[in-house]
Amino acid sequence: MGLLERLRKELIDIIEWLDHTRDTLVWRFPRYRNEIKNGAQLIVRPGQMAIFVHRGEIADVFEPGNYKLTADNLPILSTLQGWKYGFESPFKSEVYFVNTRQITELKWGTPNPIMLRDPEFGPIRLRAFGVYALKASDPKALLKELVGTDDSFEADEMLELMRGIINNAFADVLGSSQIAALDLASNYTEMSEKLRKAVIERVDDEYGLDIPQLNIVNISLPEEVEKALDTRSSMGVIGDMNRFQQYQMGQAMTAAAENPAGGGAAEGMGLGMGFAMAGKMMQGFPGGQGAAPGAAGMAPPPLAPSYHVAVNGQATGPFSMDQIGAAIAAGQITPQTLVWSAGMANWMPAGQVAHLAGQFGPPPPPIPS
Repeated sequence: MGLLERLRKELIDIIEWLDHTRDTLVWRFPRYRNEIKNGAQLIVRPGQMAIFVHRGEIADVFEPGNYKLTADNLPILSTLQGWKYGFESPFKSEVYFVNTRQITELKWGTPNPIMLRDPEFGPIRLRAFGVYALKASDPKALLKELVGTDDSFEADEMLELMRGIINNAFADVLGSSQIAALDLASNYTEMSEKLRKAVIERVDDEYGLDIPQLNIVNISLPEEVEKALDTRSSMGVIGDMNRFQQYQMGQAMTAAAENPAGGGAAEGMGLGMGFAMAGKMMQGFPGGQGAAPGAAGMAPPPLAPSYHVAVNGQATGPFSMDQIGAAIAAGQITPQTLVWSAGMANWMPAGQVAHLAGQFGPPPPPIPS
């Protein structure tokens, strides 16, 4: 191979970037020791821009298109080279391709909780995460401030910087919004747009970047606060707690009655729940537990006797007459159940106590054969 042929092979005649990646922002054309040939072709594809850098100084910038490099379309570089008699000799220059397409599916999140004074809960901690898209808006600023002399600059190299900028902007937007924590979810769209504009103000002029999209995916409360909210929501769904307790007691009594394997323990549990059920049912009725006190100047009515009930050989109670009556109606107390009240010498069957005997109906007739 002759010397002339070797020199020709050292000259670059086509400058282009076939980008096979999705997240490369800037790529430097690998010129090495080669010189750019006079009249070489520059191919800038859609979504790209080409920047010529001569001796550390940005020279010419090319939009998408196909160019033949001559002194006519390299005016700044021609001046820097000092060509007085036209563009005849090869030249050396670094060529950077800048990706101007959107780089999507980039994620951001708050590494530490953000403190917020909520009007309903007081001081609380919030976390948030979302996604955004990045795009080069000013290739010159991007090349000066971030790329430097790197031969390739990926979007991953911007992640930590962008997370910090987004988190600071998010804290400002969250604090100025004055939105209650429970209403944040309904304002994601509005807050996302405010956050996007706040981030653009910080990266556009300084780094030559644009944020075409930025979305808040979720703002979460601490786990213990979420559990408390779940409990509060459950109580709201239940509604009247007294009626709910009455329903639960009735269900438990039915389950105990239908469980013959429960034996004496089940009977005792059912009897105790029956007494509690009676107490709940009698609240609010005249003379029952929780009734309003008598009118001023009137003597309160005499107290009705209360009874202890023997359950599995153990004394339970005391229980009011209303509770005893409800337990008799439910079949929890029979005429043979032993009871005792103040003034009685010994335990007696309930059917033999004057105050209680009248609450037991006549025994059923014998079943016909």
